[in-house]
Amino acid sequence: MIVSASRRTDIPAFYAPWLERRLEDGFVLVRNPRNPAQVRRISLAPDDVDCFVFWTKDARPLSGLLDRLDGAGYPYYFQWTVTPYGSGLEPGIAPKEEILAAFRALAGRLGSHRVVWRYDPVIVSEQYPAERHREEFSRMCRFLEGSTERCVLSFVDIYRKNRGRGFREASPEIMHGLVRSFAGSAAGRGISLHTCCEAEDFGGEGIPRGACVDRTLAERIAGHPLDAGKDRNQRPLCGCAASADIGAYDTCPAGCLYCYAVRDLRTAEANRARHDPDSPFLVP
Repeated sequence: MIVSASRRTDIPAFYAPWLERRLEDGFVLVRNPRNPAQVRRISLAPDDVDCFVFWTKDARPLSGLLDRLDGAGYPYYFQWTVTPYGSGLEPGIAPKEEILAAFRALAGRLGSHRVVWRYDPVIVSEQYPAERHREEFSRMCRFLEGSTERCVLSFVDIYRKNRGRGFREASPEIMHGLVRSFAGSAAGRGISLHTCCEAEDFGGEGIPRGACVDRTLAERIAGHPLDAGKDRNQRPLCGCAASADIGAYDTCPAGCLYCYAVRDLRTAEANRARHDPDSPFLVP
């Protein structure tokens, strides 16, 4: 079983002590987002976890847990989002130079294949026009050369939870132009570029659709084949392998305006206040 931690919230940045306690107890309880009365018990015993996939914008709070993960023999890798956005869009994220330095430090410890860079989502706006994205992406590629093998890219999608926040979907012409530029910058630094759940086909630019929960990468890290088919619970264009997600929606207090996993910051902060590190649930 691959464990996703988590598409729904940033466990490494905000809930590392809870995860440590869950590893001690060997299980977690997760409510079905569509039916909260339905509760699933997920084993976190080393023999039951084929690989952890950690999703984050700042892995530093989890750094104290890495020795425990390594000592218990858990395979794991990170999906680490680093974008060019400032506090207007990402008010709860540390300065990007700090984040980039921490990314490089983690890759130096784990290996570049185990820290996947997410440039996600791409928001084209008056403040962040296409040319700024080209410049910022190229700069980040230079900084992260040798610290990651892969970059996952997606353009902003408009969901119920982020509708009304002024975002617009980029035109196909802008998207293809940016992807061509990104592909050149990434390839020049030894980074392969993949898209995530994009309806637009960028095969002409040589950019394949990727899998964030990647069975092939998990097998490479675990050192053996995994019995994990396609995740049928995700969007049709998602290429991810099946996984058990141990997070909960409306619990990330980072406040990113484009987030699809948080209804509003007040709700997330209220749930964060209810959080008990000793509870088997992320939010009791």
